[in-house]
Amino acid sequence: MEPVRSPIAFHRSRSRRALTGALTGLLILLPILSAPPSAAGSLPERGSAYMGMGVPAHDGSDATDDETPTGSRTTQTEGVDVSSYQGDVAWQTLWGSGVQWAYTKASEGTYYTNPYFGSQYSGSYDAGMIRGAYHFATPDTSGGAAQADYFVDHGGGWSKDGKTLPGALDMEWNPYGDDCYGKSASGMVTWVRDFLDRYKSRTGRDAVIYTATSWWSQCTGNYAGFGATNPLWIARYASTAGTLPAGWSVYTMWQYTSSGPTVGDHDRFNGAADRVKSLATGAG
Repeated sequence: MEPVRSPIAFHRSRSRRALTGALTGLLILLPILSAPPSAAGSLPERGSAYMGMGVPAHDGSDATDDETPTGSRTTQTEGVDVSSYQGDVAWQTLWGSGVQWAYTKASEGTYYTNPYFGSQYSGSYDAGMIRGAYHFATPDTSGGAAQADYFVDHGGGWSKDGKTLPGALDMEWNPYGDDCYGKSASGMVTWVRDFLDRYKSRTGRDAVIYTATSWWSQCTGNYAGFGATNPLWIARYASTAGTLPAGWSVYTMWQYTSSGPTVGDHDRFNGAADRVKSLATGAG
């Protein structure tokens, strides 16, 4: 027969159990509270990614707000890139400031299209700019060929009108999870090749590849096989474009800041305005 505990002893025992339970719960909760936002469940919403989203966090920025890239506008032509984040863009203001070309996000994965794409794409054209569309790649959600089809079917096509640049494939850090989308370097190269091959078969043009050297090195093993056919759009927020990925000796475009006037993301085309038009027509 068990001894009968006094009310005081019973309450002390229950208090100790409650305290132990609370401490255990706190110990379980502490790693969650101290985890970075992505680990704590605050990942961005699918579809919200944009060109250069991962650059400041992974590559940083060596440029100050008043620093301008090397090269003058006589040899390099100013451009911008936009997504739904910018909404209604003041295209005439940009044109008046010397911006002559633009890219608009058209799609992401096989699940998202930019609701502002039509107005942004036509707005830049109406202002006098040569414009193109870009696709934010998510290699973890579907194959490269499927995403190329989705891109072309939702604004990423090309026409030889002298005002339409070839589509751009945005390859950068995964904002929704693993930096390399869970792929090995060889698997990533295969995915990119599948996209590029399908895009060319659909449009007759080689797509532009947008990337940062550090991501390309990390996630493709610094693969050099696309440099002979696909123009490079390098991402680096500094006064120089820095070291380029393997396979490219020069860049075609350079995203040099995310804090430019009117629209944050500003770019330079590595050539005068006539070279921009040559890329648009397929002549160069």
